[in-house]
Amino acid sequence: METKTTRRASFKKIGTGLAALFGIGSVSAMTKDTNAFTAKKVKKEVVGEIITDQDIPLFSGAVKHGNTLYIAGKGAHTEPFEIKAHTEIVLQELQKELERNGSSMDKVLKVNVYLADLGDYKAMNEVFRGRFGKNPPVRTTVATYGGVPGNSLVEMDCIAAID
Repeated sequence: METKTTRRASFKKIGTGLAALFGIGSVSAMTKDTNAFTAKKVKKEVVGEIITDQDIPLFSGAVKHGNTLYIAGKGAHTEPFEIKAHTEIVLQELQKELERNGSSMDKVLKVNVYLADLGDYKAMNEVFRGRFGKNPPVRTTVATYGGVPGNSLVEMDCIAAID
């Protein structure tokens, strides 16, 4: 009977030792990854126009943080006041901002679409469809109560990767 107890105790010690060994290895690997990240000290960099209100900064048009680019809402505040034309203008403006900052439509991860009228959803999609490559970003589309600021029928913002 005593042999079985000793054998169990031995297996338990071996198991505990292996668990500790693997646990310490995992913590060590995580610490190395964390140290590599913190050594780089990723900072926010404003890369777009800073919009002001009464000479006080209100928001940035685009911000880089590490390998991610955040682009503020783009609208089409011009005639013709037709959803397809406004959608085209907005997508062109997003593309320009993406490319100016080292990204592209293919690297967009998320798009938010704000419509002045939900009835424009289908027509907006006709222009939007296919603009982000074979692997489109995730998207949220909402109709805004009271309309989009200014006189645009649509506004879009996005988050994109930078290589």
